[in-house]
Amino acid sequence: MGIGIRGRMKTKDKGRKWMWWFLGVLGVFQLYFVRELVAAFALFAIGFAAVAMLVASVFMLHKVWEAGLVRVAQNSGPVVSVARRGFAFAEELSKRPFRRPGSQPAQ
Repeated sequence: MGIGIRGRMKTKDKGRKWMWWFLGVLGVFQLYFVRELVAAFALFAIGFAAVAMLVASVFMLHKVWEAGLVRVAQNSGPVVSVARRGFAFAEELSKRPFRRPGSQPAQ
């Protein structure tokens, strides 16, 4: 009985051949897309790590600067008072207008 069915079945037809080619190509495309997604994820992770390192370095620089200023303020000597006066003078200069009141407008 098995031989009779096997005799009626086609083991080599063009439809089956194209089906296997289609499944093989579909599998290759799936591997290609997975590979592309993994590459995109790796690039995203590298970019995220770079931005995180930049933010962390700026944060650490800020904390070091803050600690340095606290230490200088604790040891406030004549240099600190001169620096404070200079800063106050620079702030006052920045608030002054560039031209005298009542002068001709620039043309």
